[in-house]
Amino acid sequence: MDEPSFRDTPQCLIYDGRCRMCVTAKGGLEQLNVEDKALRMIPYQSEEAKRLLGPHYRDGRPEAAFLIAADGRIASGLDAFLPLLPGLKGGRVLARLFALPLVKPLGYWIYRLVAKYRYEVFGEVPLDRQD
Repeated sequence: MDEPSFRDTPQCLIYDGRCRMCVTAKGGLEQLNVEDKALRMIPYQSEEAKRLLGPHYRDGRPEAAFLIAADGRIASGLDAFLPLLPGLKGGRVLARLFALPLVKPLGYWIYRLVAKYRYEVFGEVPLDRQD
């Protein structure tokens, strides 16, 4: 059976497959079940991610997660997760919280801080232990 192509699903989340926190978050998203179940999650270190991201792809560790929308738009960092919130349990409340004036800028700052130090704080996993 062929692996589904990106066009078979409306959204694709590309996460750092070597970051312990990112892999754990991926598992959490899978357990929470995004309501429409139309979210594919693939590691940044895959050939598919490289192909889908095109010029946005850089060798080495990614600086952020990426969300590729059905229309091909690419969001990164906190913006990759905000569209997913309404489909998660409790996500609608978080989405309203991020609509408040100072919360979103604070969220961007926290995301950048965590992304920068994620390997030091959370550690690294081998690529073969992603699932």
